[in-house]
Amino acid sequence: MSDELLTEIERELLGWPGIWKKRDEDGPGGIGVTGYRFGGRRIGHVHDDGVADITFPKEMHDELISTGKAKPHRGGFPSVVSYQLRAPEDVPGALELFRLSYDRAKESARRRARSGEKEAAM
Repeated sequence: MSDELLTEIERELLGWPGIWKKRDEDGPGGIGVTGYRFGGRRIGHVHDDGVADITFPKEMHDELISTGKAKPHRGGFPSVVSYQLRAPEDVPGALELFRLSYDRAKESARRRARSGEKEAAM
């Protein structure tokens, strides 16, 4: 994968409120990986070889694969989808998957905050 594709993905993701990154130079198989998080929750990561891995609940995972929007994780991890970035036209598909994960993380944080507010009021 070209550095330009990784830069484009990163620029977009880091523009979303609350997103931060963590770089690991020694990821699986010795391939560097950049993980993206919302708060303490990982929304996905991109390996230097251009594979984005994103976790979803089983039903979403299966639907994304059956509709061709993603592939099963190359390491066989259940509920993790993979998306190969090879060319600029691959970027929107990867960003769509990251956006789904980001929206899930934001909703989860809202639910936790509401739950905490209710407990504090008791």
